[in-house]
Amino acid sequence: MSRVSTNTKNKNRTNQAKVNSNPSTSHWRFVVVVGGIILVFVGLSIRAAYIQVVSPDLLIKRGDNRTLRTRDNPLHRGLIVDRNGQQLAVSVPVRAIWADPKAIAQSIKEAEENAKQDPSFDLKAKQYEVSKRWQALAEVLGQNLDELKEKVSNPEKRFVYVQRQVSHAMAEYVEELKLTGIYLRDESRRYYPSGEVSAHVVGFTNVDDAGIEGVEKLYNKWLAGAQGSRKIRRDGKGRMVELIEFEEGKKPQNIKLTIDQRIQALAYKELKQAVQYYKATSGSAVVVAVNTGEILALVNSPSFNPNNRAGVSAHRIRNRAVTDAYEPGSSVKPLAVLSALEFGSAQADSLIDTSPGWMHLGGNIVRDPRNYGEIDLTDIIRKSSNMGISKLALSVPKEFFLDMYYNVGLMSDSGANLLGETNGIFNESARWSDFELSTLSFGYGISVTALQLARMYSILGDGGIRRPLSIIKTATPVESERVISAQSTQQILHMMESVTAQDGSAEQAQVPGYRVAGKTGTSRKAVANGYGEEYVNIFAGVAPVSDPQLAVVILINEPKGELYYAGQTAAPVFSKIMAASLQMLNVPPDDKTVSSLAGSVVEVDKEVQNAG
Repeated sequence: MSRVSTNTKNKNRTNQAKVNSNPSTSHWRFVVVVGGIILVFVGLSIRAAYIQVVSPDLLIKRGDNRTLRTRDNPLHRGLIVDRNGQQLAVSVPVRAIWADPKAIAQSIKEAEENAKQDPSFDLKAKQYEVSKRWQALAEVLGQNLDELKEKVSNPEKRFVYVQRQVSHAMAEYVEELKLTGIYLRDESRRYYPSGEVSAHVVGFTNVDDAGIEGVEKLYNKWLAGAQGSRKIRRDGKGRMVELIEFEEGKKPQNIKLTIDQRIQALAYKELKQAVQYYKATSGSAVVVAVNTGEILALVNSPSFNPNNRAGVSAHRIRNRAVTDAYEPGSSVKPLAVLSALEFGSAQADSLIDTSPGWMHLGGNIVRDPRNYGEIDLTDIIRKSSNMGISKLALSVPKEFFLDMYYNVGLMSDSGANLLGETNGIFNESARWSDFELSTLSFGYGISVTALQLARMYSILGDGGIRRPLSIIKTATPVESERVISAQSTQQILHMMESVTAQDGSAEQAQVPGYRVAGKTGTSRKAVANGYGEEYVNIFAGVAPVSDPQLAVVILINEPKGELYYAGQTAAPVFSKIMAASLQMLNVPPDDKTVSSLAGSVVEVDKEVQNAG
């Protein structure tokens, strides 16, 4: 019994020892879990290190897209004003209507899903209501409904302009429609108070407020300035928490023109009436201050309304006074007389024999309307004698005569730097025949603009001093140089004064109370094989002769009817514009008859007072 018991105990011990020697299942599970956790953390650490150290750009970009914003500082285009401060171009606040096609598509999709989830949701009523609002939007904007919907139908786009530069009243109406995906933003639109009167000078801007014509384009950088910006970081509620970067913009500058809007409006009125009355194709007028070269008025007819350019043809927008060149005809005849005076081949009292009223030059003939016989230089200008002018032009060396045209600015631009300005047309030749020089002396074989001609007459009026014309008012005096002697210019002005005197070719150019010196120019327009039956009428002159202040050029292109001479068409317009301009500028009269009449009135007043 004792041995059996002993064996039994040994077996129990053996079995107990075997059980204790087997590994625990919970222990391995623990090891696996801990190892897995460690691996996960190691992987996350490696990934975090890769994202933050090795390749952080993607997440930085995504984070910046959520929090960084760039704000542009509001900017309004500078003013354009005349020399007296009258506004010619201003910026007015307007609104722009834009759409988010993706938001529109999402709203349609949400409405369809709501109808599926909620049986009580009336999808047709909702669609009808939205359709009526879209119809109202199309009607107020004057657009076709189908085209409008097509414009905002691409859900991949996030920004589409529906209509730009709408009034605040229209914007408020659109806002009340409460259409999903339709928004408003502030912008500005250019407004031109002077309308068609100053349209060719001021120009206009496009829908993005960038200048595309006239001064608006020439000085676009000055007027537009440069927008400043702020780069900020915002929080989840849209509040600014950090100013990261600040870029200071350039403030728009106002521009003051040399234009006097009073004279500009008067000149446009008279020119427009003349173009209509004479049934002309077009017309131009330029008024220049003689002593400064400042352009006080520059107008064309036909013109256009820069505030509403719908349907306006290109020929109305063209600034004809600086872009269109014409043969000036007799208006440049004073240059041949000046050449002879300056060279010394003739004196102011010299007599020129124009008999028998014609002459052969090569195979061509130069002629006068009739035989004027032996006449002095004043009569050559007054009668506009082609024979007399030709003989004076041929009495000086060719180079000296041509230099006179260069000196008065007919071979170059005016210096005003106006958009589209042309230098005219002049074919310089190595060899000039006598006939070519002769025709050049009476205004053929050369084409100039009204602005170039105005510069020429401003030089004559200022005693032979040449300076560039200007359209921008500045305090800095422009450079000037003498190109003709003061004595010769004074003599030619007295000769041209006879043109407006009784029996002169432009008696209608007289200005009551003022002495006027000027010259007509009636030239036929060139066609394919010579000259046609269309005329260009020019009158150019200065006043008052005793102390010239203004130079005025009037050009009437292709007048129709019986009146086709410059003395009948351009001269009366010159008289009206010159008279009113001198009065506006308070230029004292210099006509002796008026002065003596004023003196008599004063004497009568004194006698009345003494008698009283």
